[in-house]
Amino acid sequence: MNTVADLKIDLVEVCEAAARACAPYVGSGQKDEGDGLAVDAMRTRINEVKMKGVIVIGEGAKDEAPALYDDEEVGDGRGIGVDIAVDPIEGTNLFARDAAGSIVTLAAAPAGTMYRPGSCFYMEKQVYPKAARGKIDPEAPVADRLAQLALALGKSVAEVTVFVLDKPRHQNLMKEIYACGAKVRLATDGDVNGAIQAVLNKGSDALFGIGGTPEGIVTACAARAMGAEMFGRMAPQKDFEVKLCEEENIDTKRIITRDELVTSDDCMFIATGLTSGEYVDHVKVGIDADGKYMTTDTVVLSGSVGNIRRVQTTLHV
Repeated sequence: MNTVADLKIDLVEVCEAAARACAPYVGSGQKDEGDGLAVDAMRTRINEVKMKGVIVIGEGAKDEAPALYDDEEVGDGRGIGVDIAVDPIEGTNLFARDAAGSIVTLAAAPAGTMYRPGSCFYMEKQVYPKAARGKIDPEAPVADRLAQLALALGKSVAEVTVFVLDKPRHQNLMKEIYACGAKVRLATDGDVNGAIQAVLNKGSDALFGIGGTPEGIVTACAARAMGAEMFGRMAPQKDFEVKLCEEENIDTKRIITRDELVTSDDCMFIATGLTSGEYVDHVKVGIDADGKYMTTDTVVLSGSVGNIRRVQTTLHV
């Protein structure tokens, strides 16, 4: 076992385990309880994987939620070194409301190849499909970027849809997009979901806006795996974050390219559906002659082979 791609099945099972554990809480309004169950199940299964893994970036620090922590060692200590980025429940509010777009996510790449963002919890992101790779000026005004994207996709600007998180910080961004005649797909949470829509060209043509840094690293693995385009920029939102960035000499003006966010093609993105969305279905529960079962739906984007794999697993519980 010499590549991250060889770990595909094991890492899929990590996401499936997390999804099965927290699925009973979908729509319960209890996002922290569900998140805790997903974290525990993910930690148990990932520590059985034959690898020397490190959580390069986890979820939890910015909102004090349950988490797999930064620099936590995972795996059984054998095999290759692997950088891991996780979000046990991406879109916890969507999960709690049983709204579309909540997923379990994990990204993996060889040790030392994932960007380490330090203490900056938020990132400004631009994500585009493969057809736009190398054709977007990330520092151009919104109107110019939309024109460049439309040209790359063979569409008019009016036919372009941009995924944006429905947050107060994005009000001006939305006005700029509307002013160009393009459409906006809004969601309260879950910008990995929106980014993957753009990467796969399913539902959205691009993602713009500020979201969590962990989600940005996860998204970069998906973008590189599929040959899509992505740009990031650190975007501290509170005074203490600004101070931390200054102390750590983090340049909040510099554009970070996709290939800086993850430097290896041997990368992988995995998403298991918790609630139904554009590219994965929700966890389904049923009963047959052998008892209760759960069916999970997972998408795997593998950079080493450049393909999309869909995995549906039924397990009696």
